[in-house]
Amino acid sequence: MTKLTYPSTKKVDQVDDYHGTVVADPYRWLEDVDSPATVAWIKAQNELTFAYLEAIPARSQFEQRLKELWDYPKASAPFAKGRRYFQFRNDGLQNQDVLYSMDSLQDSGQMLLDPNTLSTDGTIALNNWSISKDGSLLAYATSNSGSDWVTWHVRRVLDGVDLADILEWSKFSDATWLPDHASFIYNRFEEPAAGQVYEGANTAPQLFLHRLGTPQAADELVYARPDQPDWIFDPALSDDGRYLVLHVWEGTSVQNRLFYRDLQDDSEFIELIPEPEALFLFLGNDGPRFYLHTDLDSPRGRVIALDIRRPERASWQTIVPEQDDSLELVKLVHNEFVTLYLHNATHRLHRYSLQGEPRGEIALPGLGSIQEYAQRFRLNGEREDAELYYSFHSFVFPPRVYRYDFSSEQSQELFSPSIDFDFEAYVTEQVFVTSRDGTRLPLFLTHKRDLPRDGRNPTLLYGYGGFALSQTPQFAIQRLAWLEQGGVFAQAGLRGGSEYGEEWHQAGMLMNKQNVFDDFIACAEYLIDSGITSTPRLAIEGRSNGGLLVGACLTQRPDLFGAALPVVGVLDMLRFHKFTIGWAWVSDYGSPDDPDDFQVLAKYSPLHNIHPGTAYPPTLINTGDHDDRVVPGHSFKFAAALQAAQAGEAPILIRIQTKAGHGLGKPTAILIQEQADIYAFLFKTLEMDR
Repeated sequence: MTKLTYPSTKKVDQVDDYHGTVVADPYRWLEDVDSPATVAWIKAQNELTFAYLEAIPARSQFEQRLKELWDYPKASAPFAKGRRYFQFRNDGLQNQDVLYSMDSLQDSGQMLLDPNTLSTDGTIALNNWSISKDGSLLAYATSNSGSDWVTWHVRRVLDGVDLADILEWSKFSDATWLPDHASFIYNRFEEPAAGQVYEGANTAPQLFLHRLGTPQAADELVYARPDQPDWIFDPALSDDGRYLVLHVWEGTSVQNRLFYRDLQDDSEFIELIPEPEALFLFLGNDGPRFYLHTDLDSPRGRVIALDIRRPERASWQTIVPEQDDSLELVKLVHNEFVTLYLHNATHRLHRYSLQGEPRGEIALPGLGSIQEYAQRFRLNGEREDAELYYSFHSFVFPPRVYRYDFSSEQSQELFSPSIDFDFEAYVTEQVFVTSRDGTRLPLFLTHKRDLPRDGRNPTLLYGYGGFALSQTPQFAIQRLAWLEQGGVFAQAGLRGGSEYGEEWHQAGMLMNKQNVFDDFIACAEYLIDSGITSTPRLAIEGRSNGGLLVGACLTQRPDLFGAALPVVGVLDMLRFHKFTIGWAWVSDYGSPDDPDDFQVLAKYSPLHNIHPGTAYPPTLINTGDHDDRVVPGHSFKFAAALQAAQAGEAPILIRIQTKAGHGLGKPTAILIQEQADIYAFLFKTLEMDR
């Protein structure tokens, strides 16, 4: 292996004083993504990276195989609104999924919205959507080049015609339709200053009411708290249309306030839960009796009821008590609670009456997840419905759509994809790993049957570990190409997620963040010690917060890994809070502006723990040039510092996707190219051709 010659990256004399500690930031200039100097740097880095990747013979083979695998019909679980059904579909290689409306489940349906027609290259994506309760109107939000910024439009379902309504500068927002089916509530921010669209901090959101047929300038302010710029609003309308319920979050904290407003008398918001001491999610109501999903005094979750006329806690009732498993989601369907539990990082479905009486389990096909690839809904059904729709899948179990009938208590398969792949040749197993402090961690392994334990299997270890997001078995078509080449895919359940409830989350956040990295390293060591793989054949991958995970483990244990893939990672832990929505992550990470938090962050911040003269493993950093979730400056600075510090011959490359953001809505064609590059990189660096 010959050491690469990297593009020259200038250093500037930039230092910052953090509570008496002086920290150099010589690549600060790379934070300005649109400056001529940064644009030239991006071009030079991409020329080096793509020249390296395109010279790998396996790259074209991976791209061709990925195209073949990806080209299969896909369908989401349907959902009903009014008297119509709706479903997302993709005929195979379409860049974006297409929304159809149907008179019945037997109806082939009519195309309602095809995002592929919004741009020639597929970079305008459907970001969010909401259909009015009567099924007559679709509010849909589009984003450009992967940005979190969205523009809202409204389309008539009957004839597919767009109304004149256009709403801009919205972000992290739903459209909450009101009972009149002629107005909805949405979130928006102040228009950013020139040159700050993709970098400027997004604070102090405002809730507005938009009435169809009126300009955005006439929208009515529903709620705002300029005195609390870190508050984020998530509204919900009760099924009876009487109450507007407002979830109020501080950043990405899983603890929230809960307010409500009686729309019958147009009263002000009443602060039902005035302080964020636990999770409180509104599920529904019977008049003034509110049903809530909470983890107050129950870190694995429960369902409670309270009367808003007598909201004192002594009057609260537990409906579904805390279980051994973690309660991830609750939905009111068929006038009962359908509960989604996590059992050792896999999903289980149970039913309970409104009084909390168990009504049995909805059997699932095996170890896997109820998850949607095309929409945010996982349990599709309304309170009055007699049926529930869901999609189940696992690592080598493609998404299948089911209809559960409450009267027969049976699930019927509605859709099963046909993929050119021998699934029977592969198996998923779950093992448990002991972390540094004795904590037991779930680890999923997917590989060919009769895997030899000779330490030579190329293995890709994936993790996340943060923000109470659980990592369950999920199907990803691109992994099949990895498995076919003899690869092992390993997915770790790390602290910081919600695999075992809120205590598990808290054990991997703030002052406890190092636990997450220790967990991941323990999983890597297990894979080596058990004979599944060895350091030269072990790659690690993580995205976003998982990119932080990979960056931290890479810098803490460069001797342990054969390759590293930090994707759209949070890599500068001293400045993450200064851009776009980064301030909201303080709830999980802590703030470098706090002296105690700074000491913790500085110890593991990937950018600040790169040491010149160290032999780092082959690393392919991935980002988008207009990622406004985790701004690309993180990856740019990390790449520059790692290239400058590299003492070994292993390549340190950065792949910068242009006209791309954090990943949401990325076109299929770009996804295939990106994945082909990743696998080609691993094929070469892990020496899979030997």
